[in-house]
Amino acid sequence: MASKQTSSGKNTQAAEQNAPSIDPVAFSQAIFDIYEQAQPIFERAMQRYVDEDYLNKNLDPMNINPVYAEFMEKLLNDPDKFWQMQSQYWSQWFELWQTSTLRFLGDEDAMAKPLVTPSKGDRRFRDEDWQNNVVFDFLKQSYLLTCNWIDDAIANTDGLDNLKKDKLAFTAKLYANAMSPSNFAMTNPEVLRETIQSGGKNLIKGFENLIKDIERGDGLLQISTTDYSAFDVGENLAVTKGSVIYQNDLIQLIQYEATTDKVHKRPLLVVPPWINKYYILDMKPENSFIKWACDQGHSVFVISWVNPDAKLSQKGFEDYMEEGVLAAMNAVEAATEEEDLNIVGYCLGGTLLSMTLSYLKSKNMDKRVASATFLTTLLDFDKAGELKLFLDPEQIEVIDRQLEATGLFDAQSLQQTFKLLRSNDLIWSFVVNNYLMGREPFPFDLLYWNDDSTNMPAKMQRFYLKNMYRDNLLMRPGGVTLNDTPIDLSQIDTPSYFLSTKEDHIAPWLATYDGAKSLNTDRTFTLAASGHIAGVVNPPAKNKYCYWTNKDLPDDAQAWLDSAEEHAGSWWPHWHEWAKKYAGKKVPARSIKKSLEPAPGSYVKMKA
Repeated sequence: MASKQTSSGKNTQAAEQNAPSIDPVAFSQAIFDIYEQAQPIFERAMQRYVDEDYLNKNLDPMNINPVYAEFMEKLLNDPDKFWQMQSQYWSQWFELWQTSTLRFLGDEDAMAKPLVTPSKGDRRFRDEDWQNNVVFDFLKQSYLLTCNWIDDAIANTDGLDNLKKDKLAFTAKLYANAMSPSNFAMTNPEVLRETIQSGGKNLIKGFENLIKDIERGDGLLQISTTDYSAFDVGENLAVTKGSVIYQNDLIQLIQYEATTDKVHKRPLLVVPPWINKYYILDMKPENSFIKWACDQGHSVFVISWVNPDAKLSQKGFEDYMEEGVLAAMNAVEAATEEEDLNIVGYCLGGTLLSMTLSYLKSKNMDKRVASATFLTTLLDFDKAGELKLFLDPEQIEVIDRQLEATGLFDAQSLQQTFKLLRSNDLIWSFVVNNYLMGREPFPFDLLYWNDDSTNMPAKMQRFYLKNMYRDNLLMRPGGVTLNDTPIDLSQIDTPSYFLSTKEDHIAPWLATYDGAKSLNTDRTFTLAASGHIAGVVNPPAKNKYCYWTNKDLPDDAQAWLDSAEEHAGSWWPHWHEWAKKYAGKKVPARSIKKSLEPAPGSYVKMKA
């Protein structure tokens, strides 16, 4: 241990000896010059706060203050338990002090006995000085001890329901993530080294990056997560060849060119979510699900949703069904002269697909869909995960007022919500990289797509939040009505494939499993490793992750997993083997009869 400390110390000393000294006058002048140039940007930011009346807005949109008050009351009402927790916390702190002192005095054994370590996947403390330098190791462990104490205090306080505990745990995690020693220049060893080695140029560059991000957000901070200039939809993203063959106010329908001499008789329609853009399924040729499906002999059609403005504020869920899925089905039939097809719905697109299937069943037209695939789709919203923490009745009321005022749920609000769900990865890692290290973010196509968000029409958003997230009415036969038609998922008998992902924080697999059981049909449930995006977009050639299958569908999701069979690699070939049963015989490849414009079309390029 002592040798590692010495090595670390030598590295630091070498960095100090070889680094240019920081000229305080020049450094101050550089910061002043940047600040002076940024004055118009700061003035614009202040004007936005005035114009949009931020001070009089709801400063507690998550309605957390009453929950915290109740938590503190119940915590202090049990002094014995509180004293136990405090005693354990102080005991751990004392042990940490002892260990750190021994390390400082050169005890090699002390390093091998960390009191607490970062959780798996926590990338904040990867730099070796967080382990090898006694000061930074102490900062790290004391921070983690405090985080654990907060988590335990919330979990062990009696008298709070699960929703309140979840809300407390989530907001406490947000605060703890923000206060991590890795987020501050003076307590992050990597930032300190860079500051010494560059003579403070990293901080000057970081201030410049901060100003650019405020300017990019028109007065509000929009943290850059990638090099946006590195990507262009239609040029190096969404490049699978095809044509827009139909469009209306809500959709453009893309037909893709066949890549095989023969194709399956039944076409394949993909219904993506309209929260983000469809090209998550067509990022690059090597990871494009759309191109891969074409290569397997499918005639692929994809809905590209419009990025709505206030003129479309009164478009509701029934419009997304009629002008979206049903209009696309009619256009596919006209293009292929086939009376039935297979449909893949992804996330919110899958929720809409389920309602469309019920609607078609009630009209005796359900045979138009030979099979349905649901990718990470919530039908039962009872266990809808962390997003539900933002959607209690008080918060929905706040959103409702915003929808009334603007006619839209704006893309930036939605984007910030998703970033809060993974604040270490999507906020604080970029604060450190961009503003403390003074670096430009790395070009990453997935993060470009993640920031390419869309607006949501007010009427549709109200319906979705209140009927699904708040009241879970999709689980009640007739609880939801579209075009005067009661929706009953239990009446659906279309063969269905459900794909969920084990680490999904948007559509948790325990919830999607419950939703799958609500259909009265032949169902295949598959669980893939990783999360909502990476677990879905996992081409076979990468040979990454794994997936689980089980022919049975017991009542309990964990029981399903306990008896499931694990398979290495991508779930795509497994799905294709299932889909082939409903794809029909092979016929000569179809040509595109008419083209309104080349794929990816113009709707996907509309910015919020």
